Amino acid sequence: MGRHGTIAGRKEKQDAKRSQIFTKYARAIAVAAKGGGDMEYNIALKNAVEKAKAINMPNDNINRAIKKGTGELGGESYESGAFEGYGPGGVAIIVETLTDNKNRTTSAVKHAFDKCGGNLGVPGCVGYMFNRKGFILIEKTDDVTEDELMEVGMEAGMEDMIVNDDSFEIYTDPSDFAAVADALRNAGYELLESDIDMIPSMTLNPAEGDIKNLKKLVAMLEDDDDVQKVYHNCEVDLED
Repeated sequence: MGRHGTIAGRKEKQDAKRSQIFTKYARAIAVAAKGGGDMEYNIALKNAVEKAKAINMPNDNINRAIKKGTGELGGESYESGAFEGYGPGGVAIIVETLTDNKNRTTSAVKHAFDKCGGNLGVPGCVGYMFNRKGFILIEKTDDVTEDELMEVGMEAGMEDMIVNDDSFEIYTDPSDFAAVADALRNAGYELLESDIDMIPSMTLNPAEGDIKNLKKLVAMLEDDDDVQKVYHNCEVDLED
């Protein structure tokens, strides 16, 4: 497993696209809130709100999104979806979306694949190359001890931990994700990222000539407000 990019790079990207990220998170909160507005009983909503707060999304925005989801406020109705395909060099790509216009989103995703030399496939064509896992990212600082972090995580149900130069990546089974995240927070750790993601079980190192178009494809997809997440199995960082 293992993720791409540095902590500094992630923060820089979030700062540059903060307004757009707010829009994406507001949609995720609204969809999660359809299951109820009480975070004590709605784990999906709790996770969506915590992610939004982690990037300093204003409370007014969060509360408005919750009320849209519960029906207290009018607004668009969003539908979740997923697209699968191959990028240049045969890199497997999964695109998760939340949209109020499925035809518009399908057209935009297909256009991005076509323009960048990829091929949009049928559902399941690359999904078998990924496993759904809970993912938690913690910055490596002088205050974070690897052994103590490992102990807290293992006791709560963590499956694996990868140590990078500037971070710790923690992986869980989806069913244990909330318990592990809560245990880490209660132990005083700051979670820079926490979500249930699609993690590639096999990776690919494409030819140098394909990297430029792969980066362009990922950028085009992520710039679309309807796109929530883009997953790929490329070993190279496509977001620098």
